[in-house]
Amino acid sequence: MAPPPSMPAASDRAGPGRDAGDSSSLRLRRAPSADAGDLAGDSSVGLRENGEPQPPTNPPPQEQQQQHEMLYYRASAPAHRRVKESPLSSDAIFRQSHAGLLNLCIVVLIAVNSRLIIENLMKYGLLIRAGFWFSARSLGDWPLLMCCLTLPVFPLVALMAEKLITRKLIGEHVVILLHIIITTSAIVYPVVVTLKCDSAVLSGFVLMFLASIMWMKLVSYAHTNYDIRVLSKSTEKGAAYGNYVDPENMKDPTFKSLVYFMLAPTLCYQPTYPQTTCIRKGWVTQQLIKCVVFTGLMGFIIEQYINPIVKNSKHPLKGNFLNAIERVLKLSVPTLYVWLCMFYCFFHLWLNIVAELLCFGDREFYKDWWNAKTVEEPVHKWIIRHIYFPCIRKGFSRGVAILISFLVSAVFHEICIAVPCHIFKFWAFSGIMFQIPLVFLTRYLHATFKHVMVGNMIFWFFSIVGQPMCVLLYYHDVMNRQAQASR
Repeated sequence: MAPPPSMPAASDRAGPGRDAGDSSSLRLRRAPSADAGDLAGDSSVGLRENGEPQPPTNPPPQEQQQQHEMLYYRASAPAHRRVKESPLSSDAIFRQSHAGLLNLCIVVLIAVNSRLIIENLMKYGLLIRAGFWFSARSLGDWPLLMCCLTLPVFPLVALMAEKLITRKLIGEHVVILLHIIITTSAIVYPVVVTLKCDSAVLSGFVLMFLASIMWMKLVSYAHTNYDIRVLSKSTEKGAAYGNYVDPENMKDPTFKSLVYFMLAPTLCYQPTYPQTTCIRKGWVTQQLIKCVVFTGLMGFIIEQYINPIVKNSKHPLKGNFLNAIERVLKLSVPTLYVWLCMFYCFFHLWLNIVAELLCFGDREFYKDWWNAKTVEEPVHKWIIRHIYFPCIRKGFSRGVAILISFLVSAVFHEICIAVPCHIFKFWAFSGIMFQIPLVFLTRYLHATFKHVMVGNMIFWFFSIVGQPMCVLLYYHDVMNRQAQASR
C-alpha cells in the first residue's frame, strides 16, 4: 500500500474557538516526535564512550509506514481530504485500471463458449470435414501449383530491368514501362489460371494471396529503386537530405538482396534490414506448435459453427429481413473468433517464425489496431509508403489520397475473394469502400469526443457485422453458381 499523503497540522484543523494547545490535538500532531523521544530515552538505545546519548537508528521503512498508517487512520483524522471522482464516472473511467473487469470478461467468455461448444456437439455431433476446403480434386489442381511455382520468374525479370538501368543500357522511362508490364503480369497470370481451372476455393485463395503479396513486393522493389536513383542524382548535384538518407540503403540492387526481400516477412523493400544475431530453435518450435493449435481451432470453429449456421440461412438480400439480421448476428461471434485466430496465426506466429529463421530484426508486423480510434488507423506501411504519401507529394489532397489508398485495397480484397469463388459481385470491394465515409465519421467523432472511444466502437461494430454479412453473401452466391453449373 502506498503511504498516505501527509496530514495537515493539528493547529490548521483546530477551529477559532479551540485552543491550539489542546492536549488531544497536540498529542495527535506530535505522536511521531513523542515516539522518537521515548526511543531516545530508552536504555536500549545506549550511550557513547564520552557519555553522550547515541542517536537512534532509523526504523525500517515497513515500520515507518506502519507508524504513519496508525496516525493516518485514527478516528480523529479526516477521512475526506480532497475532491475525488467515482472510479466509473465519465471523467475518471479511462484513468482507472480495468484488469479485474478484463479477467471477468475472460471468465464469462470461457463459461459461455464452453456451454455453446457442449450444446453444439450435442446437437450436431462432430462435423470436422475438409470437403469444402480440400476435396479429392484438390490434388489435381496442378495448374495452380505450377502457377505458384513459376511466380519467382517475375522478380528475376525485375532484377534484370534494374541491372540494365544501373549500367545505363536503358532509360528511366523504359525501366518504368518494364516494371509496369512485370507487375501487371504477376497479378493477371494467376487470375487467368484460377478462372480457367475449376479448383477448390481454398487452393485458389492461397494462390491469389501469394500473387497479391508478389505484386506488392514488386511494386515496392521498383518504387524504392527508382527513389534511390532520384536521391543519388540529387545528392550528386549538392542537395542535402540530412539524416533522411542512409548510405546503407542507397546501394544498387543485387540478387542476394532480392532473394532475401522476397522471403522476408515484409512488403517494403530496402537494400539492407536490421538483423538479429542468432536463431532461437526452441522458440521457433514453440511458435510452430502454437500455429498448429490455432489453425486447428480455426478449422473446428468453421466446421462446427460457421458451416451449420450458413447452411441453415438464406441469402441476406433475398429473404426475410429479420431472419437475415438474426443469421448475421448469430454468425458474427464465430466469424470474429476465426478472424482473430487468423490474425494471430499469420501476423504474429507465422511472420515471427519466418523473421526468426531469416534473422529479420524489425518484428513490428502490426500495431495496436484494436485500440484504433478511427477506421483509417489500421493501415499497412506499404499503403502509406507507396500510395498515400506519393499521392500527397504529387499534389493530391488528403481526402483524394485516402480514396486512392482504399480503392487499391478494395480491388485486391475483391481479387483475393472473388477470383477463387469465380464470382464478381463486388461484395468485398463494397465493404472496403464503405469504410471511406466511416473514416471521416470516426475522425469527426474522435475530434468531438476526445476522451470517449466512440470511433473504436464503430470500428469494432463494422468488423463484427460486416464480415458475417460478406460470408453469407459469398456462400450463397457460390452455392447458386455450383447449382447452376450442375444442371
